[in-house]
Amino acid sequence: MKKVFMTFLILSSGLFTYSQEKPNSEKEKEVDEIIDSLLEDEDILDDLIDANFQFLYVSLDYNSDTYFSGRDIGIDQYNIRPQISYIHSKGFIASISGVYYNEFVPKWDFTALTLGYGKDIGKKKWFRLYASYSRYVYSNGVDNPFKNALTLSFGAKNKQRTIGTQLSGTYLFGSDDSFQISSTSYASFKLFKAKKSSLKLKPELNIVIGKQTFELAQTYLQDGVIYTDYSENDVFDLINTQINIPLEFSTNAFDFELGYNINLPSAIGTESNLNTTGFFNFSVAYMFDL
Repeated sequence: MKKVFMTFLILSSGLFTYSQEKPNSEKEKEVDEIIDSLLEDEDILDDLIDANFQFLYVSLDYNSDTYFSGRDIGIDQYNIRPQISYIHSKGFIASISGVYYNEFVPKWDFTALTLGYGKDIGKKKWFRLYASYSRYVYSNGVDNPFKNALTLSFGAKNKQRTIGTQLSGTYLFGSDDSFQISSTSYASFKLFKAKKSSLKLKPELNIVIGKQTFELAQTYLQDGVIYTDYSENDVFDLINTQINIPLEFSTNAFDFELGYNINLPSAIGTESNLNTTGFFNFSVAYMFDL
């Protein structure tokens, strides 16, 4: 099970599962939300998309508990995730991010560098394609098998941007490789709207399906001697389902979010008796107009 745990750990602590955090492949959706929160007039938004503008989006996320692919590994700890993103109106995105665990050694787990490009398609721009490459630099000195990730995403939303969904496929590679499919579906309810401020309730349903390799051990007795044979099985199955219920408050260039998250991990291979897990999250972000 050591290899299985390492896979869950790597996938959950910064690649693209929805075990605990929004994935890097969701950046294009987050950019849309930022712009939409500032500009509700779609004609003005279209004019800006045709022009050239760029900004930096700096965020800090706090999660009250840490679970890996929704699974409790028996360590009570919080995590903090800073991120700086450069965003261009033509669809280019570059970011640097990382994660801090208060009980791990070293506490700073990894640094991620991501380059991506997104484009609206269709006459009414209800659909969006996005592709990205991420490179992961780990701090623990261990030869982690997944140091690179390629992601391709397809998203759709209604005209009012109150309902949307996105499907992403991610290929992870390094000294080993794996593949993952994730989906995000959301609804947005406007609770309050002023000239430069808004409050939204935006529940999300996140599903992660991925390839996992399990090491199975079979022990038997032959001629009075105990033998153990090991074999590896590849499984492509549902890993985790997460429900996220956040309140999002935007004012001027600031964004704040307070939410509660519920993980419903699915048993894979020899796993059993997986418990539902939950945690609170809080984030603050600021947009610098360049």
